[in-house]
Amino acid sequence: MFSHPWWLLALLIVAVLTAAYVWNERRRRRNTMRFTNLGVLEKIAPKRPGRLRHAPVALVLVALTCLVIALAGPLATEQVPRNRATVMLAIDVSLSMRATDVSPSRLQTAQQAATEFVDQLPPGINLGLVSFAGTATVLVSPTRDRETVKRGIATLQLAESTATGEAIQASLASIRSVATQIQGPEEPPPGRVILLSDGKQTIPSDLEAPRGAFTAADQAKQQNVPISAISFGTDYGEIEIEGRPVPVPVADSDMQEIARRSGGDFSKAATQQDLRATYDTLREQIGYEPQEVDTGGDWLLAGAILVVIGLGTAFALGARLP
Repeated sequence: MFSHPWWLLALLIVAVLTAAYVWNERRRRRNTMRFTNLGVLEKIAPKRPGRLRHAPVALVLVALTCLVIALAGPLATEQVPRNRATVMLAIDVSLSMRATDVSPSRLQTAQQAATEFVDQLPPGINLGLVSFAGTATVLVSPTRDRETVKRGIATLQLAESTATGEAIQASLASIRSVATQIQGPEEPPPGRVILLSDGKQTIPSDLEAPRGAFTAADQAKQQNVPISAISFGTDYGEIEIEGRPVPVPVADSDMQEIARRSGGDFSKAATQQDLRATYDTLREQIGYEPQEVDTGGDWLLAGAILVVIGLGTAFALGARLP
């Protein structure tokens, strides 16, 4: 695609110049063949460098083509870092996260992967952190200070129960606070919630309740904030409570429904590698956006270089002529 496609009509001029050069060369050859005494012709005609003599003209014509394309404003789609976005990391710290089905534990693995994600996220994005068990706590409000977020991740502590809905609502409130601080004609910055959990919501038990996860997911949809729900763990995870093993399988269906209602996406991560791959995908989706950029500068540079090479070649070949 081109931003100024009408400039491409100038390629007709290049085509006319090319045709004129070819016609002139053929005419010169015909005139030469009319000289019947070829022996005398070989003695008096200047020696030419063969087909190489066409190189300067060919280079200049290609250079003109590059310059015309540059003027037409060629566009290319590139992934560029986002500068106006707010992302909230909501991490489950309920007791089930101490299960060791993902070594060394679900929580420790989640902390390590989240830290790597923070390091790789483009610097222009505002990033916040929410932890949730029986209640949700905004540990770090949206900020571009990555060290603050990483320190918050390192201090995550396990607690009882799981209030998934509150975590989503706390994340949405933080995203709204950033949007209200940004004034101007532009639309509010895009927001995203990354929700990592391994179990069912327990507070409240009804996911459709005002504080429930499904209700919060509907609110996220209304606020145009998709939720990337990550179901982390395996079906055979367990923890020990008062000396007895208690199964803590992941609740994939609940997380899938949260993602669907919010207009987001769902991922299942059963290993450390799975979680890292999920975060890598999210980093590409959230941290970068496709934009059309003008690549005319590259064509302009190529055209200028070819002109210089063409003139230099013409001088070099001409210098050998008597």
